[in-house]
Amino acid sequence: MQYTSKFQAMADAAQARVDTVAADQVAELMNRGAIALDIRDPDEHANGHIPGSINLSRGKLEMNVEGLVPDLDATILCYCNANNRGALSAASLRDLGYKNAKFIAGGLNAWHALQD
Repeated sequence: MQYTSKFQAMADAAQARVDTVAADQVAELMNRGAIALDIRDPDEHANGHIPGSINLSRGKLEMNVEGLVPDLDATILCYCNANNRGALSAASLRDLGYKNAKFIAGGLNAWHALQD
């Protein structure tokens, strides 16, 4: 998908601000209590997602995350299909005080590639 230069610059800045997690680390981190947060829209989530993940779309993230994840120390692994929305979400969560918000590098696409 082709993005506008302003959007891509914002997503790139978000990626530079937050830590990434490789797709092959997701299962281990979730086993240790990390929360996989699918920030895609509900219809995207319904068509496939990381098992055990919570769906909270990017458009509702800042309004609803505290009700779902009240612990600011929780490790949260944000993901979308690739990188941009996941990185933007992790950066927003950091701004809200979630110090361990990260994004899954390559998103669901990278996670799926490991399942094949």
